[in-house]
Amino acid sequence: MASARIFSFPPLASKDSRILILGSMPGAASLAAGQYYAHPQNSFWRIMGALFDAGPDKPYDERTAILLGHGVAVWDVLQGCVRPGSLDVDIRDEVPNDFPVFFAAHPAISRVYLNGGKAAASYKKFVADRCGVPAEKLPSTSPAHAGMRFEDKLALWRVIADQA
Repeated sequence: MASARIFSFPPLASKDSRILILGSMPGAASLAAGQYYAHPQNSFWRIMGALFDAGPDKPYDERTAILLGHGVAVWDVLQGCVRPGSLDVDIRDEVPNDFPVFFAAHPAISRVYLNGGKAAASYKKFVADRCGVPAEKLPSTSPAHAGMRFEDKLALWRVIADQA
């Protein structure tokens, strides 16, 4: 049975966004919920809670508003792909988001942070040579990346708060 093509969400961004966090493609739980990083074991919102008080204890709309208030935008490198399940290693037939249009509409973004290896590889493949915005790979917040303790991930993700 062939897997269906899946699609990312629109960006969470404002005209004042200075930092862009990019994932690869929302997982099945996120797609079902219509929310970025909706899987309860994904540490993204726990990290955002520690950095900006935008933790999973708050309603989703409040969390996203807090990030936007700190100049932090969230999106995905990929606009669409084929992926059975939620694992990045299963992604194929990638189509990137339209970054030239996005960066033109958000000229204050001066830094990109990539949530994990697949986001970094896709960014390098489709975007890096065309946008001129410095990018840094951070450890994946995915529950599939369980080889690193939360505290160690958080320490590396603190670079975002330092830039915000």
